[in-house]
Amino acid sequence: MLDVLIVDDNARFRDMLQAMLQSAFPSCRICCAPEGATALRMIGENEPDVIFMDIRMPGKNGLVLTGEIKQRNKDIVIIMLSNLDTSEYREAALAKGADFFLSKESAKAEEIQELVGTIIAKRQSR
Repeated sequence: MLDVLIVDDNARFRDMLQAMLQSAFPSCRICCAPEGATALRMIGENEPDVIFMDIRMPGKNGLVLTGEIKQRNKDIVIIMLSNLDTSEYREAALAKGADFFLSKESAKAEEIQELVGTIIAKRQSR
């Protein structure tokens, strides 16, 4: 079973991503946080395997959060998923430790599902 945390201030996007992932991976446990403080509290209670992270949120942004999370645990896979799809944001996300960067505008459900499927397969082969 894979534990997933979705960190995004857009409730509609969180709900859509959660529903899509739950449908494709029914054995996954998926939690959501609307901003960074809640996400950090949730991570402290139960570290997820994968985090879908938005960049622009109230309080700490996703780049800062990614850096803090990766300092605590480099094994958590962070997928930056943002509307801010520029080379500067991609480079900043990767520099902070994000493992992947996907555009909310262009990423398709199949691409996200394939990525999560690959992560699950890698964890099972350990």
